[in-house]
Amino acid sequence: MGLTKDYSIKIMTNEALQNLISSWIPELEFTEEKSQFLNITVQPEQLHQLMTQLKSNSETNFDYLFCLSGVDWGTALGVVYHLESTTHRHQLVVKVKTEDRENPTFDTVCNIWYTAEFHEREVFDFFGIKFTNHPNLKRLFLTEEWDGFPLRKDYVDEINMVIK
Repeated sequence: MGLTKDYSIKIMTNEALQNLISSWIPELEFTEEKSQFLNITVQPEQLHQLMTQLKSNSETNFDYLFCLSGVDWGTALGVVYHLESTTHRHQLVVKVKTEDRENPTFDTVCNIWYTAEFHEREVFDFFGIKFTNHPNLKRLFLTEEWDGFPLRKDYVDEINMVIK
């Protein structure tokens, strides 16, 4: 006579995620690379809107930012975000880039996922990417006197012998 509750979780396919998300912002670029993750490339001016919707929409509910990394693609600097929904168990990768190597700037996402605050500081420290509206954007590992950004491909430091 015991009643059972169905606790099964329906994971959205990458195709279903793409269809839903592209209805929000049609200009997004989608790819499925060698990994199982659906990849989205978003324009910098649409980043915050997309990330807010990814977290707050009940069908996506990406409540966990499990990785935020700076990247130097040579001609462009950018950030790669790995997201997961702990409710729905689907994952996603979001990429944003800029060719402005002199003043690379994106909106912060630490007001969406608090864990981003630390990771954005790390990206700022090593790549020089600034995050608009970040509450405490300053160097995290390197001293304030450090010149340059050591994870950029064009970084040269004869004194400390950083070789790539």
